[in-house]
Amino acid sequence: MEEDGPHPALGIDHGDARIGIAATDPLGILAHPVETIDVRTTDALERIAVLAGQRGIRTLVLGLPIRSDGTEGTAAEKVRAFGGKLAARIPELPLIFVDEAYTTLAASAKLREAGRKAKQQKGIIDQAAAVEILEAWMNGI
Repeated sequence: MEEDGPHPALGIDHGDARIGIAATDPLGILAHPVETIDVRTTDALERIAVLAGQRGIRTLVLGLPIRSDGTEGTAAEKVRAFGGKLAARIPELPLIFVDEAYTTLAASAKLREAGRKAKQQKGIIDQAAAVEILEAWMNGI
């Protein structure tokens, strides 16, 4: 394995109430769900820093909501602001923004295919969306 490669990477699906976290394996072959952070009860920046340290993360990949016309709205502004705080908290790791358009829809469809009804998805949909964000990034490199 390359010492300076981008993996393992941490995928982040930012939301107002919950933040989904996923990670790649050290070789960047697969992405898997890690956890959902409840932002009302947990300091998300601190938790992400702990996870990054525990997992030897080399790259942070943050989903950015881009509108279908290619512009950024207020949701993207919130994510960029969070990204700025995250970059300040973990300055040693590169932070990459990835268009997260349709990642939650894709994640929900995959969970339905796996037999999870909508009510059963709540606790894991954010993690599944983070997996989709990581996979989009991995397919783009």
